[in-house]
Amino acid sequence: AAGASGLLRSTVPPITPAAWTTFLTGKNPGAHGIIDFERYDVHSNKLSFNSTRCLDHVRNLWQILGDQGLKVGSVNVPMTYPPIPVNGFLVSGFETPGPESDLVYPPALKNAILERWPDPTLKAKWKRRTFGGEAVFRENLDYISRSFNQGAEMSMWLGEKHGWDVLMVVFKLLDNLQHKAWKYLDSRWSDRNPVRRNLAKQCFAEADKAVGALLDYAASNDAAVLIVSDHGHGSLEGKVQPNLLLERWGYLELRGGGSQRATRARYVWDRLRGRTRRFGRTGDVLHDLAVDFSRTRGCVMHAGMAGFLYINLQGRQPTGIVKPADYEALRDELRARLLGDECRVRDPQGRDIRLFSEVHKSEELYGCSRADQPWLPDLILTPHESLAVVRKIRGRRVVRWLSYDRLEGTHRPDGVLIATGPGIARAANIHANIVDCAPTILAMLGLRVPDDMQGRVIHELFERPPTIEYEEARAACRPVEKEEVYSAHELRQVTERLSDLGYLE
Repeated sequence: AAGASGLLRSTVPPITPAAWTTFLTGKNPGAHGIIDFERYDVHSNKLSFNSTRCLDHVRNLWQILGDQGLKVGSVNVPMTYPPIPVNGFLVSGFETPGPESDLVYPPALKNAILERWPDPTLKAKWKRRTFGGEAVFRENLDYISRSFNQGAEMSMWLGEKHGWDVLMVVFKLLDNLQHKAWKYLDSRWSDRNPVRRNLAKQCFAEADKAVGALLDYAASNDAAVLIVSDHGHGSLEGKVQPNLLLERWGYLELRGGGSQRATRARYVWDRLRGRTRRFGRTGDVLHDLAVDFSRTRGCVMHAGMAGFLYINLQGRQPTGIVKPADYEALRDELRARLLGDECRVRDPQGRDIRLFSEVHKSEELYGCSRADQPWLPDLILTPHESLAVVRKIRGRRVVRWLSYDRLEGTHRPDGVLIATGPGIARAANIHANIVDCAPTILAMLGLRVPDDMQGRVIHELFERPPTIEYEEARAACRPVEKEEVYSAHELRQVTERLSDLGYLE
């Protein structure tokens, strides 16, 4: 009521690492290079985790502000591990392996933070116990509620200790809450369990208290406030297996001799032992996928809600069999089939839906060239809003619909945008994109906007439209080959955390 509000459109796909990196850089994923938690290397046929070491070629908001002499504070923002030097302080996000990691800049702050907050990057997973029932559910929600208060406390404590011109905190576990408790909030099912519904709503009330404390803190510093989300949320009702479709259509061949069953059995055994071997052999996709690449023309190599499909191209992948002359025709053929009537089904409510609402060629979606960005997938598969893509083939059903007991939440493209404070207009129904946030923040501070930012200044937020000036973007250093950020133990920690939220299989 005291400011401006509206919808903030996320990235495609609307997934945490892509969206928050876009927020911080003012560039879309085709420019900054992050489309998922994982990255597939077409030349080595391996998967690895993204980190700040994949972002040496772009400058982010903290670096731009620091170059102008402004002090910044960043608390729990995703895709900030390992921390980069900033003019201020930074506590990395939930992809940090644990408190033993180098999670703080400057490093001398770490001990003081751990003395007050032993779990500063919120590493705990959603707890499950066979006979836990309501007690375990309450324990999970209590942890989430405490995380909101911790984020506000940490931000204000660090802010008072070190000062700031721009301060940001992400309440990451609001996302976890919606992943795990969406069915208790969805009006279709919320009356089935009013106790859990009310507990989940109380979590939002605790988030409101933390936001209120930060609003008071901002007001005491005469600061304007932006509240943004990296995406929206909705129900997850099924999982779609595009690699099964590719196998049925003859584009993908599985290895024989029971290799698919052996791969699945190995996966189940590792999970029973509380381990994941997803990156146990330095990310070799052959370990996780029972695919015969010597006879496969296309495969979804990784999936983060959307599916990332790569043509097995001669001269690119070591296993490539598709001739470059056939590449574009094959992409068009696959895209047409994935959007066609073969991919229409009826959901459990009897609605006729398309399995994939959109199938994009990466360079068309992001406005870049394949030559400049060879790591991009050849096709990005956006599923129906109630579905998520999985890359492994399990069983013979293209869609595995979830029973009520297994319903969870998943991301939607429309997030929230709220602004208040000095110079902010009273306005509603604003429509903006998350790529617009970085240039808008620079304009709020009266700074020039680098001309390589791809977003616009959201002028509707301001009482008086700001004077917008652009400057030639400073060149960032190009990425170089560096050692893996995560140790084998840390990979297991982070993989299990992401798997728990449905980001990885």
